[in-house]
Amino acid sequence: MTPTLVRQHQPHAGPATRVDLCTRARDWSEIQERMLVPLYETIYERLEVSTGTRLLGLGCGSGLALLMAASRGATVTGVEASSPERLSLARKRLLPESPGTRARAEARLVASPPEEGDAPAYTLVTAFEPIGCLAGDSEGLGQMLTAAVPSAGHGTPVVLAGWGPPERCATSAVLRVAARLADPLRVMGSWRPSLRDDLEEVAQRAGLRPDGSGRVACPFGYADMGSALRGLLSTGLFDAAITATGQEQVDKELAEALHPHQRRDGTIWMPNVFRYLIARTT
Repeated sequence: MTPTLVRQHQPHAGPATRVDLCTRARDWSEIQERMLVPLYETIYERLEVSTGTRLLGLGCGSGLALLMAASRGATVTGVEASSPERLSLARKRLLPESPGTRARAEARLVASPPEEGDAPAYTLVTAFEPIGCLAGDSEGLGQMLTAAVPSAGHGTPVVLAGWGPPERCATSAVLRVAARLADPLRVMGSWRPSLRDDLEEVAQRAGLRPDGSGRVACPFGYADMGSALRGLLSTGLFDAAITATGQEQVDKELAEALHPHQRRDGTIWMPNVFRYLIARTT
C-alpha cells in the first residue's frame, strides 16, 4: 500500500495498457485505504491527537486518516503529490461543497508540502503510506520529509510506517507476483521484501531522532475476488508488472495468488503486520 509513483517504462509487446486513474483512485478510496485504519487509530491514541493538534499528513491519499484526525478535533493539512485524483477525493471528503454541509475546520489539502512559515508550526507529521515494498520508495519519502520537516516545531513527532516482516504479512506472497512479472524491466517501482531498518534509515537521512516504534495488525479483507483485485491494483504496486506483461496477465496471476486466501463464502482474508516508527525533529 504505497503511493502510485510516476514511473517510466518501456511498453510490453502488444497494445499499451491504459489505466483509468479516476477509477483507480475511487477503488483506493472505497476499498483499499481503510485497510490501514488500525494503524491510524493506534498512532492517534498513542500521541493523543485531539483539539490543539496541528497535523501535517504526507501522502494523504483520499483523506481517510485526515478525516479521522479531524474528528478528534485536530487541524489537518494533507499533502498528496503522486495522485491528483486521490487529492480530489480528499477535498470532497474534507472540504465538501454541498449546501448545508460544513467543511472540517481549517482543513487544507495541497499537492506539495507547505513552505516554512506558510502556516503555524505543525505539532505532528505523519507519513502513513507504508514503505519497504517498492524499490526506491524510501527515497521518495525522504524527499517529502526534507521538504516538510522545516514546517514542524522542535521536537515534533514524525510518524513513518512500513510493511512488517514478509513472514508476518500474508499479502507479501501475493505481491511477489508483481516482482516476478515486472522482473524483465529491472527498474525502480518493482516489489521488494521489506528490510528491518528501512524506517530508521529514512529517519536518519532526514535528520530525525528515533523515539519509539511498534507493530500493528492490519489484515486485508475483501468481499470477493473482484474487490480484492480492484483494491490491490489501486495501490500502484502492480504498475510495473502491467507495463511488462499487460493487464489481463496480471489479473490472471494475481487471482491465482489470492485463491489460497479465499474463504468458503467467497471473502478474502490476509493477516498482515505493519511497523511504525515515531521520530522527532531536532
